[in-house]
Amino acid sequence: ERLTERIRDPTIDIVELHGGLEGRDQRRAIAPPQAGRRKIVLATAIAQTSITIYGVRIVIDSGLERVPRFEPDIGVTRLETQRVSRATADQRRGRAGRTEPGVCYRLWDEPETTGLRPFTEPEIRAADLTGLLLDCASWGVADPASLRWLDPPPAGAVAAARADLTAVGALDADGRLTPRGRAIRSLPLPPRLAAMILDAAAIRAEETAAEIAAVIVERNLGGPSIDLAERLRTFRRDRQPRAESMARLAKSWASSARAQSPRAAKPSTPPSIAALLALAWPDRIAKARGSGGQFLLANGRGAILDPTSPLSREPFLVVAELTGIAAAARIQLAAALDEAELAAVAGARLADRTEIVFDAAAAALRARNVRSLGAIILNSEPRPAIDAPDAGPILARGIAGLGIHRLSWSKAQAQLRDRVGFLRTADPSRAADWPDLSDAALAATAQSWLAPFLDGVTRLADVTPDHLGQALDVLLPWALTQRLEVDAPTHFEAPTGDRHAIDYEGEGAPILAIRVQELYGLKAHPALANGRLPLTLHLLSPAHRPVQITRDLPGFWAGSWRDVKSDMKGRYPKHVWPDDPANATPTARAKPRK
Repeated sequence: ERLTERIRDPTIDIVELHGGLEGRDQRRAIAPPQAGRRKIVLATAIAQTSITIYGVRIVIDSGLERVPRFEPDIGVTRLETQRVSRATADQRRGRAGRTEPGVCYRLWDEPETTGLRPFTEPEIRAADLTGLLLDCASWGVADPASLRWLDPPPAGAVAAARADLTAVGALDADGRLTPRGRAIRSLPLPPRLAAMILDAAAIRAEETAAEIAAVIVERNLGGPSIDLAERLRTFRRDRQPRAESMARLAKSWASSARAQSPRAAKPSTPPSIAALLALAWPDRIAKARGSGGQFLLANGRGAILDPTSPLSREPFLVVAELTGIAAAARIQLAAALDEAELAAVAGARLADRTEIVFDAAAAALRARNVRSLGAIILNSEPRPAIDAPDAGPILARGIAGLGIHRLSWSKAQAQLRDRVGFLRTADPSRAADWPDLSDAALAATAQSWLAPFLDGVTRLADVTPDHLGQALDVLLPWALTQRLEVDAPTHFEAPTGDRHAIDYEGEGAPILAIRVQELYGLKAHPALANGRLPLTLHLLSPAHRPVQITRDLPGFWAGSWRDVKSDMKGRYPKHVWPDDPANATPTARAKPRK
């Protein structure tokens, strides 16, 4: 367009050369110019092959090329622009001197040439390998890796091709060619399109399917429309040689498929274009999400359609061509799928399942029945979460995310966890003897210790101390419980015979708060775990006010007791304050009245 605007000389012809041209136009580009005329050929990489364009004396090389790249994860081959290799640049330069001396202008700086890749990457490393695997299977080679290659095919592309061929029934589980695979290979088409025509022959729609295949494989056949139905209408009206040649070819494909496929009764309503296309790509059924041409494919990929296209307003499509990166593929060709036809088209791929999630705001489970086609949600209805499978593990995982402290631990259960935690930290050499009952550890393993006891529970608020007690019984079996009572008892029995609760909640040593008079006569400091772990004593007055904190009771008796005794005697004269408390009689009472 730019050259046509700038060059007004009527003796200069401006022509194109690429694979999408009619044969007549290609021959015009290759033929030498008429006497007295000059010709400018704008060519793709097709001009650097063995084609000779007569009379060429000047080559202008952009240094770029468009190469096909196959993406196995979405089954799409897309064109990618990249810098040429040095070998390609040399080959292009050679076009200028093929029939007579010429010159090549390279549109880059000469030093950049040394930075080009030496050679173009072999096509086998970036191509769709389904045809290659079909050929190998036909020769009796189930695993292409067993062959010796100049450039071995990538393992990922081989795996994707094998999965693709297995999905259409061309290969069996061992990678061997099936009878259907032989029929698919007999058609000179990509396997999915060949399978589509064979399946269409069974419902007497092979001619339409063959026309669809022709439009897909022959670039620009039927015009540039994104709507496959529109392209088919244009193709059927086209009387140019290329279109008529493809129409004859499509008839031969249909005839071959008809001869190889069992025939069913003709359906009362012919299948739509989208229904036939879905025979080839059921994983490319797409559902609109929102507005603006955004679609979600059944294979989980997102795709964009030009918002100006009438197809962008359709609720469902079947996509024939995609381009662009996998994260933002652009739909190049598709057909509208009627929602009423979806069930028949999707068939066994439709799945009904119960989906259950944890609602963090409500701290409860939410369940719904979902009908889906791959990644596409077709219908969703709420249902009671209590009947949902896997409710326990999901609730346990959700509770762990909110925090184990949100559970309704009883006072005894909280103390038990603190007692075990104390023994783990107080004696690291024996920590492995005890389970880790910390919040972090319980959160990490909630699905194993808590979930089994949540049958019928759907909310955090419904998890009772009884549920938690059953779970703790499993985490701390009977033998460990008995040992815990010895090493870290819940209470301390004073010399008076009274029992006092031990506080294990702090990070340090457990605390025993007790009136000092009840420890008279005690010569050794109270300790846990057979005397290995001393308690922290909070000694109290008769009025339960703090008197002293100590972890050495004998030292207290022999040292600061004298001062404490004098103070206490003045404040509480009705109580006994002996000079030698280590040998005095313990008491919880005041002096008896005379």
